[in-house]
Order: sequence, then structure tokens, then C-alpha cells
Amino acid sequence: MGIKPLRFILGILGALGIALTLFSLLFGFRSIPTNSVGVKLRFGALSGIEDPGLTYIIPYVDELLIVPTQRLLKLEFGFGTSAATNPYQQDRYAEDTETMITGDLNTALVPWVVQYRITDPKMYLFGVREPEQTLRDLSESVMREVIGDRTVDEVLTIGRHDIETASLKRLAELCSDYNLGLQIQQVQLATVRPPAVVQAAFNEVNQAQQEKQTAINQAWAVYNDAVPNASGQAKERLKQAEAYAFRRVNQAKGDAEKFTLLLSEYRKA
Repeated sequence: MGIKPLRFILGILGALGIALTLFSLLFGFRSIPTNSVGVKLRFGALSGIEDPGLTYIIPYVDELLIVPTQRLLKLEFGFGTSAATNPYQQDRYAEDTETMITGDLNTALVPWVVQYRITDPKMYLFGVREPEQTLRDLSESVMREVIGDRTVDEVLTIGRHDIETASLKRLAELCSDYNLGLQIQQVQLATVRPPAVVQAAFNEVNQAQQEKQTAINQAWAVYNDAVPNASGQAKERLKQAEAYAFRRVNQAKGDAEKFTLLLSEYRKA
């Protein structure tokens, strides 16, 4: 009587072992997209980096984290688009983020985008606790610093490329210092504008500057047209004067020769 229950228990355990093995075989395979790598954890510790394709993990023992190393990711500041490529893309505090103080103590609304790639999956996952939030904080700090070094006219008009270049360089340096495992690809300003309360005044100033530039361009056009014409007329008059002088010299020489002949004839007579 004691052997049968034992056999029954062993049979159940064996069946459970077979079921668990089948479960592991059926549900342990994972697919890694072609634009990503898989970071495998075993009991919460790093076990290895898996290339794109099919891989296997032990259920309840392993964990596979997909890291999109070949995708171009981006963070938005001062605005947010509906077609987000990652959960950190949109700015939850857009109005506060885009409001900047310039070096001459004016206010400008400066939205921008940071594009980046994940270059080191291990550093990205374990270097800092929240790499995207850290990148967002660093980006905002850098942009405020760069904008604070320039006048409002530079920010709103001619300084766009310089701002993007300076921000990209500084942000790349900080990402390296903080070991984020990220590479900054581009910092791009969106539509930079003055606050709504001064938009009308800015438009008037901008219109006046455009009219001024138009007047300058027209003056240069008149000048560039007049100078060659005047130069051409002067050259023509010089040629005419030279031709006249040449004719007068020849005429004088002819008259002198005639006079010499007459004088010679007179003396002979």
C-alpha cells in the first residue's frame, strides 16, 4: 500500500517535469528585431548580449531586454508630436521648457529636437538609472546656457546655426562624461519666436528691417548698374577725344608740310 502512493507522487513529479520542459521549449524562444540587440539577464545580472534573430531564454530565470541600437531616436522639447517613436519622446512640460531668457534679459520661445542613438547597450541600461530622463535634463540645461549667451536678435534671427552647433558639441561632451551609452546625432531648433504678448511689436521691427534691407539691395542694384554704364561712357568719350586729337595732329602736320612746300617755292621764285 505504501509503494503505490509513492509511485503516484513520483509520476506526478515526472509529469510536471516533462510539462515544465515542454513549456520551456515552447515559450523560451525570443525574437530580436534586426535594428536591435538583446541584453540577457540571468537572475537579474547581465548574462550576455544577443545579436538580432532568434534566441533562447530560460523562463522565470532569464530576462531579455530589447535595445534598439540601430534606430534613430529623438526627444522633443517645447512641443510634442503624436507619432512618438519612444515613450520618452514627448515633452510633458512643453510651455515651461521652451521659455528661455536671452543674454540681454529678453524672453524667447525656443522649441528644439535632439536626435540620438544607443551605442552601448550595457552602459545605457546600467550606467545611470534613467538615461532618457538624464539626457532630457542635460539637453534643457545646455540649451538654456547657450541661449543665455546670446541676444534676443541672435536667437530669433541670425544665430540659429550657431546655437545648434554649440548645443550639439556641449551635449555630446556631457553624454560622454555621464556614461549614458548614447551618441548625439543632431540638435535642431524648431520655430523660434517671441512670446505672444510682444509678437506684434517684433513683427513691426522685423518688417522694418526687411524694408531697410530691400532699400539697401535696391540702392546697390542702381549703383552696380550705374557704375559700369558711367565707366563705359567715360571710356567712349576718351576714345573719341583720342581720335579727335589724332585727327588734329595729323591735320596740323599736313598744314605744316603744305606751308613748308609753299615757303620753299616762294624762296625759289
